[in-house]
Amino acid sequence: MHISEGVLSPQVLIAGAALAAAGTAIGLRKLDQEKLPLVGVLSATFFVASLVQVPAGGPISMHLVLNGVCGLLLGWAAFPAILVGLILQALLFQFGGLTTLGVTTFNIAAPAVLMGFVCRKGVESRHPAVRMVSEFLCGSCSVLLAALGVAAALMATGQSFWTYAATEVLVHIPVMIIEGIFTMFAVEFLLKVRPEMFHYSSASVHG
Repeated sequence: MHISEGVLSPQVLIAGAALAAAGTAIGLRKLDQEKLPLVGVLSATFFVASLVQVPAGGPISMHLVLNGVCGLLLGWAAFPAILVGLILQALLFQFGGLTTLGVTTFNIAAPAVLMGFVCRKGVESRHPAVRMVSEFLCGSCSVLLAALGVAAALMATGQSFWTYAATEVLVHIPVMIIEGIFTMFAVEFLLKVRPEMFHYSSASVHG
């Protein structure tokens, strides 16, 4: 998911930075003060999960993301949570780069918010099958959309990166499955021990 410095065109970097800034601003505006500790915990969890990276060739790598869980629990606040994790990774471990922070943040956080919203009703279902399928789809599709976002950024930069763009999606297929399974088990556990974490105010979701 991390894209190296000097790869993307200035136009893509600017567009990514603008979109990430807008998403982060919305996330901060909608952030409930009571959820600040949860934002910190999930930001740290995202930071740690993404540390184990497997090079996928060229300027891309693959790793666990956990953005589906962030989207379900935080809604729009996933943007600032993920941004903080990415900044720390870039500064402490040189994963990705500072100039690509906007693109990477948007690629990971936007699918989290979208899939969290789409799958929320299913996760709140009383039917175990519906609930678990929704949880799996939230985790796996969040990664799929993030990989497609990286691929789109690479393709928008130039034809020379189209092969890497296709590789980005293909190598993340196993990650999508793992993320789906992890999200399903993690959410099921949290629903049993802390179900109040999944009670959302309409303001935090819609504005």
